[in-house]
Amino acid sequence: MSQSVFLVGLMGAGKTTVGRLLAKRLQARFVDSDHEVAAVTGVNIPTIFDIEGEAGFRRRESETIQRFSQEGNIVMATGGGAVLDPDNRQCLRNRGTVVYLSASPETLYERTRRDSGRPLLQVKDRLTRLRELHQQRDPFYREVAHIIIEVGRTSASQVVRQILAALASDART
Repeated sequence: MSQSVFLVGLMGAGKTTVGRLLAKRLQARFVDSDHEVAAVTGVNIPTIFDIEGEAGFRRRESETIQRFSQEGNIVMATGGGAVLDPDNRQCLRNRGTVVYLSASPETLYERTRRDSGRPLLQVKDRLTRLRELHQQRDPFYREVAHIIIEVGRTSASQVVRQILAALASDART
């Protein structure tokens, strides 16, 4: 495979877990944009949010997406908000196959409820926040995606099989 695959979706959808497995199956390099931002800055994502705010983090995220999306033969898990930037959406869509890992806010809540490393979920009512984020971002995920996979209670290996089947039947060149 020389074409890259970019995974988009809300936090908790499984982009990193699925991405690692998918990269292994495709014999591609795996890149997690959040991890790359943290590696470059030397601090974790919550610290970046504390120091630079969400805008500073989004700028760094865009730089990371621009850089790695040019490489080819990668599977990249993007941050949940990467699609908010129209330049990111265009970059991802034009440089590879975009797969939206779609999950309900309720499923995402179950997957993230004990995770303290999610700056946007440091609120009293996480489920309401996830519903708001889903309502805001779902149209962007759908706009940028070439493939949409409903993840729900599906295992990561099942999701990878669905993605591989979709990639195999994808007629785009």
